[in-house]
Amino acid sequence: MKLTNKAMLITYPDSLGTNIKELQTVLNRHLKGVVGGVHLLPFFPSSGDRGFAPMDYTKVDEKFGNWDDVQELAKSYYLMFDFMVNHISKQSRYFKDFKQRHNASAYRDLFIHWDEFWPKGRPTQADIDLIYKRKPKAPVQEVTFADGQTEKVWNTFGEDQIDLDVTKQVTKEFIKQTLTFLMAHGASIIRLDAFAYAVKKLGTNDFFVEPEIWDLLKDINQITAPKGTTLLPEIHENYHIVRKLTDHDYFSYDFALPIVTLYSLYSGKADRLAAWLRQSPMKQFTTLDTHDGIGVVDAKDILTDDELDYTKAEMYKVGANVKKVYSSTAYHNLDVYQINTTYYSALGDNDQAYLLARAIQVFAPGIPQVYYVGLLAGKNDLALLEKTKEGRNINRHYYSLDEIDQEVQRPVVQALFKLLKFRNTSAAFNLDGQIKVAQPSENQIVITRQSADGKVSATLTADLKSRSFTIDQTTADGKSNQILTSNLSLVD
Repeated sequence: MKLTNKAMLITYPDSLGTNIKELQTVLNRHLKGVVGGVHLLPFFPSSGDRGFAPMDYTKVDEKFGNWDDVQELAKSYYLMFDFMVNHISKQSRYFKDFKQRHNASAYRDLFIHWDEFWPKGRPTQADIDLIYKRKPKAPVQEVTFADGQTEKVWNTFGEDQIDLDVTKQVTKEFIKQTLTFLMAHGASIIRLDAFAYAVKKLGTNDFFVEPEIWDLLKDINQITAPKGTTLLPEIHENYHIVRKLTDHDYFSYDFALPIVTLYSLYSGKADRLAAWLRQSPMKQFTTLDTHDGIGVVDAKDILTDDELDYTKAEMYKVGANVKKVYSSTAYHNLDVYQINTTYYSALGDNDQAYLLARAIQVFAPGIPQVYYVGLLAGKNDLALLEKTKEGRNINRHYYSLDEIDQEVQRPVVQALFKLLKFRNTSAAFNLDGQIKVAQPSENQIVITRQSADGKVSATLTADLKSRSFTIDQTTADGKSNQILTSNLSLVD
């Protein structure tokens, strides 16, 4: 099934139930009409980072199921798969062959050789300082080979995630073969994880290196476009960089919306949110939460430094069980630009505030993605956090089928389901339609989505200070009806 303009669920293969078959049960039992797509987070055999250190893209990890299970999902939902364009596991057969055969390996050029990358006498400390990195050391790892020799290879992220040399022919062939396989097995969208890190070049910060990054994206698009598959490059950075994807007519993420929305709900002020929505493109996926923390750097220059500091401080003050230590090295957090919490808990486990945040996301330009914990208005999982000492696990609760049956009965979850069903079926939210954003007062915002022909419209009228809101629709026959209000009342 190809991409459609319906909300997308983000989930691990073992988070809504224990495997993909149970996920299918949850979708059939509770989520028909609520979501039209599923971002199935990495389900391949992996050696770390909850699937993001893939060993073999041609296999489904047997604890999750098999390709038949994945393709069964694809019959009813458009699916997004991750492709880690920047790296692969050192437990993969490619890296193992390289370790065993060293320079005689057919996969030698798949990896970036640190000492060959740098001219003699380098890197200097200035070179290392220039590199854009999310951990406090040079992105390098020393490898001991079967022949007894040692060598350094580029290693941006975790110890098991070895960077690929995307300039070499062997890597280009690996990319082509892998993407072709994934598309043949149900991928409607390929998410290019860590995309901006993939190109390394002397004299740069090795992040979103132009023009080479566009050459890489063009090469990949030439593989996927003929199959009708959509590319979604994943970039966590200042929105000016993300906007370049829009300029080149690619889909992008709105990773700024989560913290802009939090700022607006904490402060009660509508000006920053209104300004952001007015400039946001339609060809994007919106988020409030993902499998990672809430990004801060994404909203720089949208919010002032003082406003970002205020928002972070309020998150720790207002958020339920949100503490600074959960986003520190004490809980293995290497990304200083993200704060670990569920979105529901960031809003103090407050139903009204949370539903308004989701209403803002639904009315924002683009296609909404809703993380599985957020779909169930989940609270911070402190037990899992302390058990694993992994900060991001605060937002990675494992739901059993029985637990899901209970959670979906909560009024806030039922209201969210109704909101998403409305979003998925109303022509007002077509991507070729219009958006109008008004700010009647400091605390009020009015967002109107309208179909391209002007016949159908939907309006969110909200007071960010009181968190009160209404959602109304005008249909093609000129009739108006109320869809949802902040007291969680629903109109069928």
